[in-house]
Amino acid sequence: MSNQPGSSAAAETDEPEAGEPSAGEATTDEAASTGRPEFAPGAVALALVSIGWLAAMLWSTREAIHSTAAGVTAISLSAYALPGVITAALVTGATVALLATNRLGRATLRFLAAVGTGLLVGLVTAVAINLTYADNATTNTIAGTAAAAAIIGGAMAGARQARVIGAITLATLTAQIFVVLFSRARDPLSDLFGAGETQQSVLDAAKWVSRTESLLAGLLAGLAAYLYLTWSRRRAERRDGVASPLRWPAYLVAGAGAGLLLLLTEVIIRIGGRGLLDLAAALSEADEVAQTALGTSRVDNGIWVLFVGALTTLIVFGRTLDPRPEDDDEGEPTA
Repeated sequence: MSNQPGSSAAAETDEPEAGEPSAGEATTDEAASTGRPEFAPGAVALALVSIGWLAAMLWSTREAIHSTAAGVTAISLSAYALPGVITAALVTGATVALLATNRLGRATLRFLAAVGTGLLVGLVTAVAINLTYADNATTNTIAGTAAAAAIIGGAMAGARQARVIGAITLATLTAQIFVVLFSRARDPLSDLFGAGETQQSVLDAAKWVSRTESLLAGLLAGLAAYLYLTWSRRRAERRDGVASPLRWPAYLVAGAGAGLLLLLTEVIIRIGGRGLLDLAAALSEADEVAQTALGTSRVDNGIWVLFVGALTTLIVFGRTLDPRPEDDDEGEPTA
């Protein structure tokens, strides 16, 4: 039969074969398989907020230390404030590196530039601490540990999945800012959870307050990570017409990212800040118990934020998925 216009043979020839991708699908697959690192939108805002947060943490720590007499109180306050400074330095190194490398296409060049940017952020942070804090061993410990955290954050920003790193930094900033704001509600909540005159009731109430704080921080971190990934995808679609889709493992990592960074902060502190923690614990038996309890509490908080954030992001992401379309041919009678 000849392929005349309008004939069934001509119609069959013009139709795409089953499984052949359309032009839009081919463009999406090509964009996803180029191997080029992703673009992280909002990197300028993330970098500015994280720099401001790091400056605020350094200033508050300095004011707390200088408001007390030099000696044991200053050492205890330095050990207590160290985790907040290190987390802020870690996030700032990552966000500034994202901003500096956002336009770079080659993966190797991007990673090297990210590490270099983290090193620069770490040096600036260390110099700022040494210039504004008292010149002693405690200051040097804070400065060196903060610099190491910024370098690690910069190296983290050199990953190909820049959108996931952006989501993690936003989630961590959200959780940390919430913790500071939540401090105003600790005393009322402690009374609500039954804190009385006995030491045991106070400890039990403090445990429930800490769990509530971790639960809410993880919930906010997971929502922030999901909203960032959704916004970045829509912005890429408006700018380029296509956007490489992110599967559920990316959302899982982004939601768990804030908790992962908190646990990474604890590792950095126990390695780089070990001298300061040991010095604070050696002041008295009560200080040793306090430092042990604080370390355990930080680990528990990181684990709670990790799992709650990951679960929140996965649940919200799962609710946006369309149901699998049923096979139209299934159940149809054959001719």
